[in-house]
Amino acid sequence: MGWEPLLLAALGGALIGLLLTLFGGGGSVLATPWLIYVVGLTDVHAAIGTSAAAVAVNAATGLAGQARAGRVKWPCATVFAAAGLAGALLGAELGKRVNGQALLMWFAFAMIAIALSMLLPRKNEGDPAVHLTPPMILKLAPVGLVTGLAAGFFGIGGGFLIAPGLMASTGMTLANAGASSLVSVTLFGGATSASYALAGKVIWPLFFALVLGGGLGTLAALPLANRLASRAPLARKLFAGLVIAVAAYILLR
Repeated sequence: MGWEPLLLAALGGALIGLLLTLFGGGGSVLATPWLIYVVGLTDVHAAIGTSAAAVAVNAATGLAGQARAGRVKWPCATVFAAAGLAGALLGAELGKRVNGQALLMWFAFAMIAIALSMLLPRKNEGDPAVHLTPPMILKLAPVGLVTGLAAGFFGIGGGFLIAPGLMASTGMTLANAGASSLVSVTLFGGATSASYALAGKVIWPLFFALVLGGGLGTLAALPLANRLASRAPLARKLFAGLVIAVAAYILLR
């Protein structure tokens, strides 16, 4: 592999890291299209497996910071992630059996769903002192299973589904849900990429380039985050529009 694909992958990782830091989610869904249409990876399954591995690393990095800040509701997050793990493994197996072009088409529809979810108003009301109870487990487990299935099938983190699922099932705040969702994103991404890696569908040089670029993009975004704080709603709408445009391009192709 020459240096050009690696440089393009690092550039894509930087863009995704920048978007993830600024908007708190959704950016990782651009990884697979970037690997296919910009880097030139022709194997759709390899692109999904490689991007899932990078998503897992980025989420783990974010999780470490959120855990230190004490925002992660570990009992609730663990139940959700454990239930979703089985779904992620099943989803990855199903995804590998689907024709690459058909999978890419469904991936585009998932991108549109993610973009639309970003346009929904976000409320931070909730109980910051929420504790896991038996009735919550009955809500968390099935939602986690379905979310993990979608994350594994499409090779995405699934954060756009996980945070609302946690809030609806437990009544926790948006801040706690966003932090706690990273437990599932890390686990789902790791399980999905492991499944693809066993099938030889993770391109490790591109993975490392994505991760390196993602770290640089995150650092570059930190000074911009405060400047965009007052214009966050407009910025999220523009970003959602970008995701929809990329999805439309995939469907047209």
